[in-house]
Amino acid sequence: MTSPPELWVVPLGTMAYARALELQRAAARARIAGEIAQDLLLLVEHPPVVTLGRSSRDAHLLASPALLAARGVEVFEVERGGDVTFHGPGQLVGYPIVDLKRHKQDLHWYLRQVEEALIRGLANYGIEGGRNPGYTGVWTQGRKIASIGVHARDWVTWHGFALNVSTDLAFFDLIVPCGISGVTMTSIERETGRPAPMEGVREAIAGAFGEVFALAPQTPPAAVEALTALDRAG
Repeated sequence: MTSPPELWVVPLGTMAYARALELQRAAARARIAGEIAQDLLLLVEHPPVVTLGRSSRDAHLLASPALLAARGVEVFEVERGGDVTFHGPGQLVGYPIVDLKRHKQDLHWYLRQVEEALIRGLANYGIEGGRNPGYTGVWTQGRKIASIGVHARDWVTWHGFALNVSTDLAFFDLIVPCGISGVTMTSIERETGRPAPMEGVREAIAGAFGEVFALAPQTPPAAVEALTALDRAG
């Protein structure tokens, strides 16, 4: 039997958003050029940052620049789809660098697959995740636990998802999350009432991505070396 293609899972630890943004862009360029032979899943935590997607409206950023600065929150305008969102400590951010030419050349299908991977990963914690018709992301009991915003060129994706694990949910008061008025954000720890170590969440989500995309999750030295080289070049 032929082994399935690999999913190179690379935990980046805690990394500044600007650095991670350039790294994932470089990884996407390398994937498009064929310099990286496998799909990637970069997993990271960021210091507090608000990102504004292509659909963002000024009114959805509720805090003034002065208040954001006082809270230590950076702001970036980026090319991903979607509205405004927050990243910060205790949140697992994933950047899948996936060549859809090897899967299905359909971004709507891809978004549903990312949602499915998160839903399966959450099941490991006894959380019943689901979809909210008309919105992208993952919800549980009417509360939003994961946000998704992606971009693609030549059918290679970057940007991705943000899953709240032990996130300080008060940061979401600075914005209208994903532009959805009245939304309540939640986290794995809020839903379960117990700690959820980040390492375990990373493993659960990586495994679920492998299942959904029919890939074998691996962290080979070649993956780490490739990302290290791209990071240095940036």
